[in-house]
Amino acid sequence: MTENEADTAPLPIEHAVARLRRRQQEGEHAAALEGAQALLVDLPENRDLLMIAASSLRSMSRIGEALAMLDQLDRHHPRYSRALQERGLCHVARKEAGPAIDALLRAVNINPALPMSWRMLEGVYRLTGDAANAATAAAHSATLRDLPSEIVTATTFFFDGDLAPAEQIIRAYLIEHGDHPEAMRLLAKIGMARDVLDDAELLLEAVLAMVPDHRAARLEYAQCLVQRHKYAEARTQLDGLMALDPRNADYLALAATAAVGLGENERSIELYRTLLAAQPDSPDAHLWLGHALKTVGDVPDAVASYRAAAAARPDFGDAYWSLANLKTYRFEEAEIAAMRAAETAAGTATVDRIHLCFALGKALEDRGEIADSWRYYERGNALQRAESRYRPEILETNTRQQSAVCTPAFFAGRKGWGVSDPDPIFIVGLPRSGSTLIEQILASHSQVEGTQELADIQRIVLELQGRDPDLNDPRYPTMLQDLAREHVEALGQRYIDDTRAYRTGKAFFIDKMPNNFRHIGLIHLMLPNAKIIDARRDPMSCCFSNLKQLFAQGQEFSYSIDDIARYYRTYLDLMAHWDDALPGRVLRIQHEDVIDDLEGSVRRILDHCGLAFEPGCIEFHKNRRNVRTPSSEQVRRPIFRDGLDQWKAYEPWLGPLQAALGDAMVRYHDA
Repeated sequence: MTENEADTAPLPIEHAVARLRRRQQEGEHAAALEGAQALLVDLPENRDLLMIAASSLRSMSRIGEALAMLDQLDRHHPRYSRALQERGLCHVARKEAGPAIDALLRAVNINPALPMSWRMLEGVYRLTGDAANAATAAAHSATLRDLPSEIVTATTFFFDGDLAPAEQIIRAYLIEHGDHPEAMRLLAKIGMARDVLDDAELLLEAVLAMVPDHRAARLEYAQCLVQRHKYAEARTQLDGLMALDPRNADYLALAATAAVGLGENERSIELYRTLLAAQPDSPDAHLWLGHALKTVGDVPDAVASYRAAAAARPDFGDAYWSLANLKTYRFEEAEIAAMRAAETAAGTATVDRIHLCFALGKALEDRGEIADSWRYYERGNALQRAESRYRPEILETNTRQQSAVCTPAFFAGRKGWGVSDPDPIFIVGLPRSGSTLIEQILASHSQVEGTQELADIQRIVLELQGRDPDLNDPRYPTMLQDLAREHVEALGQRYIDDTRAYRTGKAFFIDKMPNNFRHIGLIHLMLPNAKIIDARRDPMSCCFSNLKQLFAQGQEFSYSIDDIARYYRTYLDLMAHWDDALPGRVLRIQHEDVIDDLEGSVRRILDHCGLAFEPGCIEFHKNRRNVRTPSSEQVRRPIFRDGLDQWKAYEPWLGPLQAALGDAMVRYHDA
């Protein structure tokens, strides 16, 4: 094959990009530009090709064209630090100090491991007579010069989201050179980004053993502990950091998050107010304060905080969605106009556009403008689904495997396994199925602790799945067959021990993670005396309620009609299996029955949990406990029927949902 033939032969895009970069390094900028432009015809959003084209244009002194190419790159990849650095270099070439400084500062704020950006900043600051900022930039340059080049390169990859090459470089460095605190920190951060939190925790512990005064590492250790829901341990680390720097915004924000995790909501409010005293224009701090105030039931102040967040950043979609998510809030005409304008603005980020669509859907629903409301719900769901990697077949495979493994004979052969503690009460099902109402009823009993949607079962499942699981052929649940009795008992005890942080001494506590319906077999093995309640709702009401809900995280099945219908049907299949394999183990509570016969339903729930009847459970709306779910305001009101058939107003657009649900429309009410 000739050289020319090799240039035109089809290559995987990674190989083509590598070849074009080599041409740039060899000074063949015209050839690199031509090659990138040819590939961009079919891959117009490819980050690396756009970057090659822009940097080649700059090197050829075609600065205007380079900036236009960077505008295109920014639309698709607004937080790509090297593109911002390239923009800064273009402005330096034009001797435009102000725009150069702005672009380079944005670059290093995203990615502090950009030596060229710091050098350019130092030079531009000196030219403009800003000696103080020039010295700061020079100090950053010196810090990077003192680090091994491999660590700097890997760090740059990390901050731009390129985890695979970052990990490859840093692991190779550690193998060759041995322990290095900064290399270990970076590997820990990669682990946190990949949700390999146990390894990240160990790495950061080792870093702090080597360098106890390393504040950044200690903060990252606290962040890792928070991600592992080890809030008490995280608070210990943060208390030490705040003693050294009590006004540090990062310390205050993370300490508030830990306080929320521990149920210390008044403490979190205090911390957020301290943060806002130092950063009064921070939209995020206003938003976080609003969430904390909502949790404790202070709705007027929560509204004020959410409005302050929107005022601080007018396209802040999460601020508007948080107002809508109060369920009882009604938007003013000016707010709706502001949301419409922000949603259509070219510069609005996708994440904000999604939040704005859901907020507008709710605002217009409340005004009875149903067709417009559906248009926004539909658009918000489509945008969110496009950002998701959800694959419905993964749950369907898991369901088939649960049915194959967790048979009556399987459980009979393991009778008496696990830990005997009767403390947990699991409420499972789909989101928006009435589970928060059941939780509120139970938490109004004198012996029951209302906690939150606990992630402990999910973490155990991730551990059992192992590293880098094959999602098409996962280890879990098949590996349940191979677990020894001692392992099962250790897992059960760990669950009991780890959840103590959420309790205040009552005999029983609630774990309201709805997705735990997938793991009832594991729960039964570990905790044979735990109580399990399946919160179920009419499929049209439940699925529609999910379609108009934007969740803070997870629940990726809820952003398309096909996905939510498949998920609901799979849920019915798996719950039917648990009824066969573990008869009588799960109490099914229909949401509509609770609405129609509150006292009868309350007595059924309490009987199943072995609890004496208490009138307070019927007057659940008087319980002022903290509630963090979207239904927080609804369960602070007496039983009401107006939410049962909300979907019927949208019936003209929900024919595909009814068709996709099929026989689930009938069999959902099976015992």
